[in-house]
Amino acid sequence: RDWRLAAVHRASTGREVAIAVIDSGIDAGHPDLNVRGGIDCSTGSPVKVTSTDDVGHGTFVAGVIGAKDNDLGVIGTAPGTPLWSVRVVDDAGLITEEMLNCAIDWVTATRKDKNPDNDIQVANISIGGPGTETANCGKGTDPMHYALCRSINAGVAYAVAAGNSGQDIARFVPATYDEVLTATAIADFDGKPDGLADPLCGSEDWSKIGQLDDQPAYFSNYASGSEDREHTVAAPGVCMTSTTPGGYGVAHGTSFASPAVAGSLALGERLEQMRRTLLAEKSSGTTISRD
Repeated sequence: RDWRLAAVHRASTGREVAIAVIDSGIDAGHPDLNVRGGIDCSTGSPVKVTSTDDVGHGTFVAGVIGAKDNDLGVIGTAPGTPLWSVRVVDDAGLITEEMLNCAIDWVTATRKDKNPDNDIQVANISIGGPGTETANCGKGTDPMHYALCRSINAGVAYAVAAGNSGQDIARFVPATYDEVLTATAIADFDGKPDGLADPLCGSEDWSKIGQLDDQPAYFSNYASGSEDREHTVAAPGVCMTSTTPGGYGVAHGTSFASPAVAGSLALGERLEQMRRTLLAEKSSGTTISRD
């Protein structure tokens, strides 16, 4: 019906789903990325900055999420989605829990301020460290867990990396927290589900280390406990091509499976916006021409 076409058009041109990349920064000048703003939490307090990335990790994550669908380089999971860089790596390359809590709290604040243009709906954390699940969202015992729960309650969905040590995520945070969506990595060498592709990444033959197509990445952490399995998904994390500062590159890791999940969450939110718009149009009985 005509109202469906009009509703889909309005939904697809409505408010975009913004994603925060809590990482080493993003190359804001990269022509294949839609970077809307930058925050630096490397001192433990949020400072508005023009985003840069001396490490490259965050820029790679950003491309997996949202590299534009254009004539350049690569296409991300949610092409062109607005990205906010939240830097949590200091000049010495260190990451602290204080920095991460600063980033999470800043993301939460975007949901509560009076500016609708900076509302973060999805955040990606491709960072982790040793730790275990804490009860009651870590209230009084685990500041990062508690910060994440407050953020999720404010309406932010979090995708996080499982880790790359081939161990159970029950030993790592934030991966083991029940409230986040944790991404393990699989190897997919041809984008097809048949498992028949030769395990080649450029000149690298991954069969030499036993890696097969469409199978869990040999390095990926995993979920064995029933509660952890409920919030864990798998996504491509081997031979990933994405943006790097000033160019493009190839890398491997659950760090790059997680942003594929974050981009998928953004696409899901866009579909939900479309569904709500379609239902509203149908309920109102509005008939609108294709023009």
